[in-house]
Amino acid sequence: MLLFLGFLRLAHAVTFDLPAEGDDVVGRIFTLTTRYEETFSDIARIYDIGYRQMVAANPDVDAWLPGEGSEVVIPQQYILPPGPREGLVINLAELRLYYFPEERPVVVTYPIGIGREGWSTPTGKTTVIGKKEGPSWTVPESILKEHEEEGDPLPPVIPPGPDNPLGSHAIYLGMNGYLLHGTNKPYGVGMRVSHGCIRLYPENVTRFFEEIEIGVPVRIIDKPFKAGWLKGELYVQVHPPLIEYVEEKGHNYTELVDAVITRLGEDERRPDWDQLQDFAKQKTGIPMPLYLWKGNSIAGGG
Repeated sequence: MLLFLGFLRLAHAVTFDLPAEGDDVVGRIFTLTTRYEETFSDIARIYDIGYRQMVAANPDVDAWLPGEGSEVVIPQQYILPPGPREGLVINLAELRLYYFPEERPVVVTYPIGIGREGWSTPTGKTTVIGKKEGPSWTVPESILKEHEEEGDPLPPVIPPGPDNPLGSHAIYLGMNGYLLHGTNKPYGVGMRVSHGCIRLYPENVTRFFEEIEIGVPVRIIDKPFKAGWLKGELYVQVHPPLIEYVEEKGHNYTELVDAVITRLGEDERRPDWDQLQDFAKQKTGIPMPLYLWKGNSIAGGG
């Protein structure tokens, strides 16, 4: 169900109570009417979503000039990622992180920027090993070489300040050379623009720096297809797969089918495969209720 929000421009909460036992969906979808000269990047930052996420949810709207009075969808609803709800889970496919604090029954979620093609952010398990406010950036040799070849040489070390790509805060991972950090180019959040590190909006990295603790387990996944329950209905969320995912697994939806079957468990109803195929083609990133059949009737998806 879409709820209308016509004029408010207040940053929305990025912390949600964990759903009831057996449910997997948090947040809500709503719409708003754009103002003159607002862009998707402007709107995304206000509502703690990413540029790519806005584009997928609004394929028929001009991202850079929606025009005054255009109605756009704000896709601030998420199926929680598969696996344990503990520590930090980073889903590259949806350019979003989920943090499950040990002491509170909530999930904290932020949009992220990740490594561009050729500089992919790796998947795997690690931990948070350190944090630093006002970090310096020791530029890796590979990046120094790249910038030199492009006629834009960098110094070997960039001190804290407005020119530092790490922004104001850095969170270091056990994966050598990879970290979460702020940015001096906020428009890149929700896009693939980095050399492999994970970027957050400046205002978000400040909050997250205080929230996350050293030693927290980290799981980095690449899951464009998710399925989960909400009040007895099965929802499906399909994001445009990253090019690395397509190169490895092709343009098939085996993992989407597996996600649905896994969440159905022992439920004897069966999904509407034609509808599921439509969701896979649309790739809106919006959780959609899936029709479930039992015998000759349809259950759910109302």
